[in-house]
Amino acid sequence: MTLTEKILQKHLVGTDKLPERGKDIAIKIDQTLTQDATGTMAYLQFETIGVERVKTELSVSYIDHNTLQEDFKNMDDHRYLQSVAAKYGIWFSRAGNGICHQVHLERFGAPGKTLLGSDSHTPTGGGIGMIAIGAGGLDVAVAMAGGAFHLNMPKIFGVKLTGALKPGVSAKDVILELLRRETVKGGVGAVYEYFGPGVANLSVPQRATITNMGAELGATCSIFPADKICGDFLKTVGRSECFQEMEADGDADYDKVIEIDLSSLEPLAACPHSPDAGTAVKDLAGKKVNQVVIGSCTNSSPADLTAVAEIVRGKHIAPGVEAGIAPGSRGTLIQIEKSGVLGELIRAGFRILESACGPCIGMGFAPNSEGVSLRTFNRNFKGRSGTADAGIYLVSPETAAAAAVNGFITDPRDFAENLESHSFKTVPFEKDDGMLISPLPPEKAAEVEILRGPNIKPCPAAPELPDSLTLPILLKAGDNVSTDDIMPAGAKVLPLRSNIPEISKFTLERIDAGFYQRAVDAKGCFILGGENYGQGSSREHAALGPMYLGVRAVITKSFARIHKANLINYGIIPLVLENPSVYEKLENNDMIEFSGIRKALQEGTPFVLKRKSDGFTFTAKNDLDQRARDILLAGGRASYTRNGGQ
Repeated sequence: MTLTEKILQKHLVGTDKLPERGKDIAIKIDQTLTQDATGTMAYLQFETIGVERVKTELSVSYIDHNTLQEDFKNMDDHRYLQSVAAKYGIWFSRAGNGICHQVHLERFGAPGKTLLGSDSHTPTGGGIGMIAIGAGGLDVAVAMAGGAFHLNMPKIFGVKLTGALKPGVSAKDVILELLRRETVKGGVGAVYEYFGPGVANLSVPQRATITNMGAELGATCSIFPADKICGDFLKTVGRSECFQEMEADGDADYDKVIEIDLSSLEPLAACPHSPDAGTAVKDLAGKKVNQVVIGSCTNSSPADLTAVAEIVRGKHIAPGVEAGIAPGSRGTLIQIEKSGVLGELIRAGFRILESACGPCIGMGFAPNSEGVSLRTFNRNFKGRSGTADAGIYLVSPETAAAAAVNGFITDPRDFAENLESHSFKTVPFEKDDGMLISPLPPEKAAEVEILRGPNIKPCPAAPELPDSLTLPILLKAGDNVSTDDIMPAGAKVLPLRSNIPEISKFTLERIDAGFYQRAVDAKGCFILGGENYGQGSSREHAALGPMYLGVRAVITKSFARIHKANLINYGIIPLVLENPSVYEKLENNDMIEFSGIRKALQEGTPFVLKRKSDGFTFTAKNDLDQRARDILLAGGRASYTRNGGQ
């Protein structure tokens, strides 16, 4: 068996046998995590379920996204989240403690466990041998209440690693190479499982960088074996007791195998505006850079920041470049302060940002107009940085540091001698839980009053599903539409995450600035999209906003996994064209008659749609499993769950 199959097998609910690929499975969830941009809505939904305490082994609520407090909204959300955590037996990670994925890796993750998070980069936990999956907040709320998590049994792609990385080449280059080969939709419906002799040459932070950006492949998750390297890491962070050695069998059968020789890799950059647009850094060398930002849940470990300090040691950020550092966790910040790395970064001219998501989600530190920004982040979708016309390049910390001191894109292998010098002292990890609040005992929790600010509104209910709809296509979008396109992040929009009527006003504004008003006027509509619709973040607001505005179905060539699940949860029918060429024949404002909906869902037959103007008829696949069809028939996941659905 593969390692993925071994862990899934131990967590099956309702059966003891793994189904064939693509069939529905239900698994028990051991741990959950939420963050404040998705968590408020997740906990509002959790409250409606009516359990007195979370039923997982461990659940953690992190504050790491909405930390820019321009008015009352974000702090009101934080107070709500802290009171909910106290009420229901949830760990609470305060603002300033760090990014959920890095803190969870350090403080809570454990090999062989299942982790479900309301953030698409939850698969970071695969770096220590977890099945760690990103999902919508409603799915996480159900898991916290003891419900199983349903998914299609994934294909399992083996990634065989050989060799070792050379100085100046990093783990970021491994995942950028895989993205270059596989593309942003190559992993839909699959798990990437790493094995081979090269695995032993990668540290846990390096592995976590790779599994983190497996989300950009569209993968369900990614996973490394829990081996001696993993055990040493857990010992370093003071959690040896949770280690268990786990790996695939020697004769494990993968759906396909991809081979990567680490020693043959070179520094790469993902060019604007997609994580799979990989280009050799040497081919971009000399391009002027305006901004460098190092951090995010992908590349902000002590090892990453130490490599940066080695390159900039004794130098200064080039004139005309603004450079920032966002340590991934408070623990990292303490470590780099004690090792001397932090002082070196400050002397070099880096601005030290908060230990939070920050610029990665457009929450401050936006680049200049038409600027070139090198970022060690995981996504470079157009406009995500906060500057619509900026060129965002995804690079390793080493490549970012080299550009910061030179003022232009530079091959970091030019600094190989610096990277081999090891001039900073090794400092042991300091277990400091001062910014973590542990769960209250049940008798104390019962006394807690939940605090709700004026911006916190109930989650609107999905509408009932009729048997027939005649509505216009109100938007025709292209390929690889991201959830950032559907529902933007950033300092202007994120504070409205707990207020669906207000946040819905920003729905699809990056593609069509007039969509909100046209949707209000239409009182119901369809959306047409291309390939890989809904890639990127797990944000269920990209389904909630459209649902609130009356979007009843989304017609595409293909969907990203999490967004498709979120659409179903909120009663929006995801339709995949049986003949993709039909996309070219449909246009904005075409009036579409969609009839026999309930019968098609009940019987599992294809969906039939017709354009009213000329009678042009086309079909969409009914590729939904029985449970997904039942959720849609019930009018969404909340109604389905209230009626006893599992």
